[in-house]
Amino acid sequence: MIRVSTEREAFGCIVDRYEEKLLRYLRRIMPGLGEEAFDVLQEIFIKAYVNAQGFDTTLSFSSWIYRIAHNEAVNWLRKKKARPETIELGDDDFQTFTQSMEIAHGTHERALTKDAVTRTLSHMPEKYYTVLVLHFLEGKSYEEISDILTMPSGTVATLLHRAKKQFSSIHEQHHDE
Repeated sequence: MIRVSTEREAFGCIVDRYEEKLLRYLRRIMPGLGEEAFDVLQEIFIKAYVNAQGFDTTLSFSSWIYRIAHNEAVNWLRKKKARPETIELGDDDFQTFTQSMEIAHGTHERALTKDAVTRTLSHMPEKYYTVLVLHFLEGKSYEEISDILTMPSGTVATLLHRAKKQFSSIHEQHHDE
């Protein structure tokens, strides 16, 4: 009985530590999710609890639970046959994203307004949008993204490079419209 109680307390600490972060991540990659975000979040924690014994200790726990969250988000979108029509960025997300993109990609010739960034992100393929969110908004390293998306770090670097190029290209296209 003591072991079960201790495990529950430990898992409670995990929930406390990751609930807000994972909910934010889900809302970033699944805009318009609303209250269903809590259902997806619950599924994430159930899967983490059930599979805790199989946790690969060579990975960081953060990467492992983000991988579960990412997979649950993808599964939810497939079930709903949905891709968000519009991406929602909070003011903090917008500031973080534009500052990071300017540092990583140089100063854009055209202003990055919140509407322009939102419109641009909404037109990007999921694989590019996801790596941009993980790197620039969630602050994940190439190695962590590699663990989350189960792909080599070199592939992550290539995807990020292509995503930044495509972001600029789409931004230029839609800015002219």
